[in-house]
Amino acid sequence: MASHTTMPRRSLLTGSAAALAGVGLATWGRGAHAQAAAAKPLPAAVSWKNPADVIVHSASTVETKRSAFGTGAITPSNQLYLRNNLPTPDASIVADRDAWEVNVTGVKNPRKLTLRELKAMGLETVTMVLQCSGNGRAFFPSKPSGTQWTVGAAGCVVWSGVPMRAVVEALGGVVEGMRYMTSTGGEKLPDGIDPKSIIVERSVAAAARQDAMLAWEMNGEPIPLAHGGPLRMIVPGFQGVNNIKYVKQVAFTENESDAKIMSHGYRLAPLGGKGDPSMPSVQEMGVKSWINSPLPEDGTLTAGGVVQIFGVAFGGVHAVKGVEVSIDGGKTWQQARFIGPDLGKYAWRQFALAARLPAGNHMLVSRATDTAGNTQPEARVENLRGYNNTSWADHAVTVTVA
Repeated sequence: MASHTTMPRRSLLTGSAAALAGVGLATWGRGAHAQAAAAKPLPAAVSWKNPADVIVHSASTVETKRSAFGTGAITPSNQLYLRNNLPTPDASIVADRDAWEVNVTGVKNPRKLTLRELKAMGLETVTMVLQCSGNGRAFFPSKPSGTQWTVGAAGCVVWSGVPMRAVVEALGGVVEGMRYMTSTGGEKLPDGIDPKSIIVERSVAAAARQDAMLAWEMNGEPIPLAHGGPLRMIVPGFQGVNNIKYVKQVAFTENESDAKIMSHGYRLAPLGGKGDPSMPSVQEMGVKSWINSPLPEDGTLTAGGVVQIFGVAFGGVHAVKGVEVSIDGGKTWQQARFIGPDLGKYAWRQFALAARLPAGNHMLVSRATDTAGNTQPEARVENLRGYNNTSWADHAVTVTVA
């Protein structure tokens, strides 16, 4: 792990020493540089998002600005990050949403079900953190390839749909010996290419069906096309790649999918290595938190005094039990308080701590603990692609008060 001197305090805004003498300054490392440099137009598929609240990395990757999270418990759809492995399908697939079909196999009575039929089978709502497994990749000193996300490849989202356990029950139950639930996306694949080399197909433990959902609404509205509408597999507590968009098949299988995105992609490969099926797969999320304020985007902070330090915390498959905050880079810790509603164990909790920040540099850090007793670690787990970064040290931010 990098020492504290390699964390955000080492990189202040360009020219800060001369230009910002005598004023308050909030800086937070290369994340600020990435956000300041972002000037790309919104991709057509998400032209409805608020350009002031996001960073456009590419046509398929859009990040929420740290400052845009605010104090609301739910991430608005027009601020939510975007990460697609394949191009967004044609809008014709949402022209008649209820006609969309999903094929369910590995159950005693396999069949295709339309979205209209699914709506008659059950209805639940779950609030959960949706997070790209590469969130926090920008903090890896190894500079992994891929989008250089800081904290904005995550959001807290409300999904509505039919629970998979209800679908399974209606179809006679899972066939004995089927250890995995494998979901396949319905994106159109290029001709002349082995489908398994590019198709979005992921397997999770079959037991995940207990809380999984075939969702058709996001934040109270039909799921936008770019976010997986008309139908998306939702697996609460798991990294985003396992929440398959445009889901066309759900198969209970004896073995994991042999699609490349499963067998070799999203594996925790060592530095200098390559992903393969023997390596851990990106699946459940770990306990994590970060601070969102006081860090205004313009880099200025009012004079020192008592401030409200606040951020978000979540526990993956467990609820968050508590959050501690440090204003001295992790040397000492104070218990923060939760603010806002408790929306269930898969949602994030907002936390706040009132602290006095006199003139000088202050490294603000948070660390969360879940109900299973897991505490957010200080160090990241080094890996080739920069996945699963839950390090509280990496997510530290520096505030300088003049």
